[in-house]
Amino acid sequence: MTLLHRKEPTRKGKVLSPGRVSMLSYAVLILLGAFLLLLPASTEKGHLGFIDALFTSASAVCVTGLVVVDTASTFTFFGKAVIMVLIQAGGIGIMVLSTMFLLTLGKRVGMTGWQMLSDTYSYGQGKNVYSLVKEILIFTFVIELIGAALMLPDFLCSFPVDQAICYAAFHSVSAFCNAGFSLFPDSFTRYGGGWLINLDICFLIITGGIGFIVMAEIRQKFSFSKRCWSKLSLHTRLTLTATLILLAGSTLLFFILEWSNTLKTLPLHAKFLASFFQAVNTRTAGFNTLDIGSLTNETLFISILLMFVGTAPGSCGGGVKVTTVSAIAILGYSRFRGQEYPHIFYRRVSDASITKAVSLILISMLVIVIGVVLLQQTEIGDVSHIQTRGAFLEILYEVVSAFGTVGLSTGITSGFSGIGKLIIICIMFIGRLGPMGIAMAVSRKGKPSKFSYAQENIMIG
Repeated sequence: MTLLHRKEPTRKGKVLSPGRVSMLSYAVLILLGAFLLLLPASTEKGHLGFIDALFTSASAVCVTGLVVVDTASTFTFFGKAVIMVLIQAGGIGIMVLSTMFLLTLGKRVGMTGWQMLSDTYSYGQGKNVYSLVKEILIFTFVIELIGAALMLPDFLCSFPVDQAICYAAFHSVSAFCNAGFSLFPDSFTRYGGGWLINLDICFLIITGGIGFIVMAEIRQKFSFSKRCWSKLSLHTRLTLTATLILLAGSTLLFFILEWSNTLKTLPLHAKFLASFFQAVNTRTAGFNTLDIGSLTNETLFISILLMFVGTAPGSCGGGVKVTTVSAIAILGYSRFRGQEYPHIFYRRVSDASITKAVSLILISMLVIVIGVVLLQQTEIGDVSHIQTRGAFLEILYEVVSAFGTVGLSTGITSGFSGIGKLIIICIMFIGRLGPMGIAMAVSRKGKPSKFSYAQENIMIG
């Protein structure tokens, strides 16, 4: 039976929308994770405050990676396992996990669950959702297993076998889900010169951030023929092209801007490796091999732009997504050339896609502006160490990092007040579910208009 023929009994004629189901599911998971992290078995010393536990849980579920306490020294093996499970659940998506749970109990997936999964992962192609969930999980665990195996040799050189295996598993899940949680206080700074572990982490991040939709289509349609590229959908071609441009451009910018700063003491090959690693991580993951607090203002600003863009739709990463920014760029280029319709790769970008892209960017910018203004009000004067570079730039960096679910920090998050941490939690939550998803979840559908107003031009520019 196909998606269109499945019906779910309603209660009093009302069914929660997929957006609301997703929002409530993530909220419940965050609260559950917070209570688990509050257990004495989760922490090494003393008792973790509720706000810090809630912040850590939200950061894990939203695959952000911002921390207010040191993960390695604060949490026990049980606490770290809880964080890893929360990262995995947030990365794959709560609806996928809940659907698999229902399947194991022999229950049917409701219409809401089908619609959510189909919209998120199948790009409206109406694929069988059961097969889709199976493919997503197998793909995820195979990639994470490969990533952990490649990390293991480096960890075996520094840790006992059991600890090295745990570290490899944790960081592989964290990297693929684009979470950025690390069990090292300095993230991966100590492994800055290791080619295998650096490239492995970058491979996991790119794979998790490019999206299940794109990876599945590449697997199905890849061949060595010349027509392979033309067989791919516009979405996949645009995602791959934009990702490649962003990776190459940001690597070059990091290399140039940090040449005489954080890269100064490194040999040439290590400079390139560090620049590439930071370019990959800045868009969504949050690991670092360079000291973020020591980056130049220019690099921080470029990082803010990259964090805002983020990854691809249907992926583990955040941001407004590369296809959104690409749609606006294509529109601008077409208008600049005097073309009536935006197009690329011999395909016209639909008006609906352009409208969604503009709306998403405007809502996202509004969220960031509100977050910066609120933190300026609550944190200036209370967190003295944000004055080292300038409060606005550092707070903007933290807000965009939270919204893009990146997790990079200049080091000021742990010093935020309780209210400041709650603001960051809200921003991470909005960034994970998407501004438009939140807006659709809490808004009501208006009645269709029976008439339209006369159109009139206004002067622009």
